[in-house]
Amino acid sequence: MSEDWTAVAHAIDQRVSELGMRQRELAERSHVSQAIVRELQHNTVQRRRSARTLEALSLALGWHAEHLSAVLDGRTPPEVGDPLTIADDDVPGRLSAIEHQLRRITDTLDEMNSRLTAESGRGGGSGG
Repeated sequence: MSEDWTAVAHAIDQRVSELGMRQRELAERSHVSQAIVRELQHNTVQRRRSARTLEALSLALGWHAEHLSAVLDGRTPPEVGDPLTIADDDVPGRLSAIEHQLRRITDTLDEMNSRLTAESGRGGGSGG
């Protein structure tokens, strides 16, 4: 089966435009270097990428973790909420998916905590 990196580039480019997202923001959200995001989005370097990279980008774009892998392989991407098809014996792959989700949760909590801290600092103290 051949890999369609042009389809991956098109999918990323279209979704980034749809979300009004910049490459830098996608790189930060996915924890993938901006250089790799650029290479993939513009299809400038065709080489095998780790499943983790495609998964991280898929999740950062609000898709199912296996969306870009499916696009690459010419399959219909799964819907958000569909189960992962990671093989039971793929412990490193499963741990990677868990680590990525935990990193996203931690980033979200850190962002929320920063906002709360900023808001409480602005509020001043008026009590009863």
